[in-house]
Amino acid sequence: MQEEDVAQETHPWQKRRPETLPRRLSLRVIRGPDQGKRLDLVADPAEREAYSIGSAEGNALRLSDTTVSRYHLEVELREAGLWVHDLGSSNGTYCGELRIREAFVPLGSTLALGTTVLRIEDQGQGKTQRRQDLQDPVPEIIGRSTAILTLKQAIARLAPTLVSVLIQGETGTGKELVARALHRHSERAKSEFVVVDCGSLPATLIASELFGHEKGAFTGAERRHIGAFERAHRGTLFLDEIGELPLALQPTLLGALERRRFRRVGGQQELEVDVRVVAATNRDLRAEANTGAFRPDLYHRLGAARIVVPPLRDRPEDIELLVAFFSREMTGQNGLGLMSESTMQALRSQRWSGNVRELRNVIEYAFAVGELGLQEKPEPVTPAAAKDSDSLSPPSAATLLPYREARASALEAFERAYLQELVQACGGNASEAARRARMDRSYLLSLLRRHALR
Repeated sequence: MQEEDVAQETHPWQKRRPETLPRRLSLRVIRGPDQGKRLDLVADPAEREAYSIGSAEGNALRLSDTTVSRYHLEVELREAGLWVHDLGSSNGTYCGELRIREAFVPLGSTLALGTTVLRIEDQGQGKTQRRQDLQDPVPEIIGRSTAILTLKQAIARLAPTLVSVLIQGETGTGKELVARALHRHSERAKSEFVVVDCGSLPATLIASELFGHEKGAFTGAERRHIGAFERAHRGTLFLDEIGELPLALQPTLLGALERRRFRRVGGQQELEVDVRVVAATNRDLRAEANTGAFRPDLYHRLGAARIVVPPLRDRPEDIELLVAFFSREMTGQNGLGLMSESTMQALRSQRWSGNVRELRNVIEYAFAVGELGLQEKPEPVTPAAAKDSDSLSPPSAATLLPYREARASALEAFERAYLQELVQACGGNASEAARRARMDRSYLLSLLRRHALR
């Protein structure tokens, strides 16, 4: 077999009408220890669309094949067809002779997972639903794309329940916004929504932040501290960046979640709380469970239900709504009238590695430096070094560059000034700088290298 990754972008199923969701499919085991097992994929956006396959408990299709990883692959029914994503499995996923990392696969294809072979079968048109018939149960989340309507339906379905929810998505997609929506539309909305960012706390302080501590429990513990679990009693506890939780603390968290009881650090008394836990990560915890970097039982407990927030590049039809929302938020005006169609097209065509957060920063910067030609610009929110830079002033008519060149030049100057001040403020600590900038660490490092600052 060829050791080749496939990342197919288009497929003939993309010719299907965009207002109708895909047909009903199934995956049937045609070879291996579980021959005859079948996984049906439903087309209703109010139901789950992403399904994991592997040997661990909690998979949509659990296989007994010892050559299959705990969380081997994930399949998702999209408008373009069946999307297959290998989760970092040990033996890989093959479609015919090709090894798949991420790809659309056609009807009738077979997927090989170790010694198990699955066939993709058409179960007929099944239940469909037109996009315009879908309600908007979560208006605070901006968007009208199929991906966002599906997300809103999932929030509306899960919010009234007590089930733990794991929110997955890239940096900047709005995972905390989804968590707050789950709380706001639940019966716990009148109680506290408590946030613990597992990625910003030193490992030595996470247990204290989660469970609290008694006076004298450790050096510097001069008084009792009430932890997040207690503060979130009858409410919602949001564990952001749960993938950063040290492996040594994972059994303690798992025990508290299963028993709903815990002790403060240094305490003897067991405390009982009524807390709904929502967690978020930009990592694939199933792939980390395969390598032992994350406990499978904790993943199963946190991911009783799972929501995947789509990246902005997968929903370019939402760009205009987001730009209008940010414009009103920053200036009190709808800035769409100040943007040409070519400008909007340029925004839609971006890859947006920082997703909605990056788009917001671009719009904020554009208003701050006057690139949109506003008569009254809001005060710039960029660092002092960026505000003082002559290169950020709007160009005169005599030196007016084409839009793309002017934008690239201004953004280059802004990025360098911002990064210089950020690195200096954080004492050269890249992890702290990434947390303060709310930016993925690897993306920050790439920017620093680009500007020769690292």
